[in-house]
Parts: sequence; structure tokens; C-alpha cells
Amino acid sequence: MAGELRGASAVADFTEFVRAALPGLLRYGHALTGNPHDAADLVQSVLEKVGSRWGHVAANTGDPLAYTRRAMANAHVSRWRRSRRENLVAEIPEAAGDQPRYPFEDEPLWQALRALPPRQRAVIVLRYYEGLSEAEIAHSLGISQGTVKSQASKAMASLRTRLASTVEGRSSL
Repeated sequence: MAGELRGASAVADFTEFVRAALPGLLRYGHALTGNPHDAADLVQSVLEKVGSRWGHVAANTGDPLAYTRRAMANAHVSRWRRSRRENLVAEIPEAAGDQPRYPFEDEPLWQALRALPPRQRAVIVLRYYEGLSEAEIAHSLGISQGTVKSQASKAMASLRTRLASTVEGRSSL
């Protein structure tokens, strides 16, 4: 009976965690993946894993939200690495039909952000979108503060370069 009560309490605790964190996790996932559909898939798969281990995560990580963000970043990088491999198919798939367009898809900043490597994108999103400190980002992603600083610096340089070329291209039109 006591195990059932602890189990019910853990489920209620996880449910409350998801209710409070879901909007921010979806935004973070969207910024990591570049589109809301992949973001929802990423969040769902990570929350399934976190939920199955919730008792351990809540008791031993100190910050379940940071743990979940780190799991999302790691899962995204793993998916990205797997998808970079060449996939041979017997037949070429037909072109996608009318895919819905998202309002910010053609924005230069959004395109530049999507072009960043996954870790740099994660650092930039956590720093400037979520407003986390370097220490919080390091803890969330499981990297050192020095790595956070270097990844942020490289990402900002890349964004500046890409956006400067976009601005120059527009002004010459």
C-alpha cells in the first residue's frame, strides 16, 4: 500500500512538473529542431524517458528542468548525427505537397539560428531565449562554463557573419 501511495505521489509530481514546464520545453525544442512538429516529438520522447525514471530524476538530479533540457539537447544531437548518415532508398520519394509555412521560417535570424550546429544552437537558445546564466547553461547541458562561453562566442560570430551577408544582400537590391 505504501508503494502505491509513493507511486501515485510520483505520478502527481511528474504531472505537475510537465504542466509547469511544457510551454518552455516546447519553445526550447522548437528552437533546437527548427520546427514545432519535431519539437513536439523531441519533447514527448524525452518526457517519456524522464517520466519512467521520475523518482530517480526528482530525488537525485537537484534540478529536474535542467536535467530534462540536457536530455533534450542530447537527444537532438543524437538524432541529428543519425540523420546525417546517408540513407539509400529503392525509390525517390515524391516531393512534399502543400506543407504549412510558419511565419518566421523565412526570417534571416531564424534561418541563421537553424544553420548553427546543435550544441551552439542550444547554448544560444538557453542564454538569449530562456535567459539562463552561463552556470545554469553549463549545468543544464552537462558541459563546462568555458565550453558554454566558447560555443556562445562561435555561435554569435557565425550569426553575425550570416546576418551581415543578408543585410548586404538586401541593401544591394
